Amino acid sequence: MRLRPEQLEQHLAKGLAPAYLISGDEPLLAQEAADAIRGAARAAGFSERELFHSEAGFDWQQVASEASSLSLFAEKKILEVRIANGKPGDKGAGVIQGFCENPPDDNLLLIITPRLDGNAQRSKWVKAMEKAGALIQVWPVPAGQMPRWIAGRLRQAGIRANDAAVAILADRVEGNLLAAVQEIEKLKLLVPEGEIDADTMSSAVADSARFNVFTLLDKILAGDPQGAARTLRGLHEEGTEPPVVLWALARELRTLLGAQLAAEQGNPLEGALKKQGVWDKRLPLVKGALRRLKPAQLRLLLRQAAAIDRAIKGLRMADPWEELASLVLGFAGSASLGPRSIKLAIAE
Repeated sequence: MRLRPEQLEQHLAKGLAPAYLISGDEPLLAQEAADAIRGAARAAGFSERELFHSEAGFDWQQVASEASSLSLFAEKKILEVRIANGKPGDKGAGVIQGFCENPPDDNLLLIITPRLDGNAQRSKWVKAMEKAGALIQVWPVPAGQMPRWIAGRLRQAGIRANDAAVAILADRVEGNLLAAVQEIEKLKLLVPEGEIDADTMSSAVADSARFNVFTLLDKILAGDPQGAARTLRGLHEEGTEPPVVLWALARELRTLLGAQLAAEQGNPLEGALKKQGVWDKRLPLVKGALRRLKPAQLRLLLRQAAAIDRAIKGLRMADPWEELASLVLGFAGSASLGPRSIKLAIAE
């Protein structure tokens, strides 16, 4: 079956399926869907969780072995596989299909991928997941629907806000759902009970952290490596978590690469950028970055981001902040720098 994210809660209330596939490029909604499935599974007695990252050289036999192994204490397990490129390969597809054809009672398969294109959605392994369980496709919230989405989130948080206040917050976060949720959490602490009007919302969201990920991205796109390095240092000192910074950088890189490839295929650049979710007032910045960065550079930076993700997860021995600094400087157009130069640049 196929489920929209908003249908998932009702589905889980009726019972768990043996397999779930979450696909999409909106990290917040994908994370919330995965959390809901994990929560329902824990409530149903799935007390163990095995996490796998399918990357180059990944051995899918590990998943097959875990699916067929018996726990000493007969505990139920969640087998969670994150496929970075959305392609499990022939061996992975075979393991997934085998699981779905005869799912064990004591295992639940949860697969998380980026957005799958039409061909991938028609593949045998995806069809097997749909037949055995559910495919949850997570789509970014279109710009025109952001105010309604934010209004709903405010209501869930117990905050009443008029239309003008909602519009201000929607403009402030520019389509970034994670930023919207963070601002709403802050509003719960800062704003007294009662309805939030435009003036209150303006003062509340304008006083965000001095160094934030939006400023960082703007300095990068503007080709300001020193300013970007100082902003990154500010984020570090203010306690921002590395995954938040990495998510913002990777999303921007994917947006640029997607628009660049669409333009190479003959599509108008501005249309391609809008399709990628770029807001009108950011078009000049993004176009400037595209003139500076070639597709090969963007792919290299994305590979660097993937390596940082492994470092954050403890799969590589490296300092995530030092590597984030290298990524930021490269993205902003600085020449490659060694670790010592990176530290000096951040400290300026």
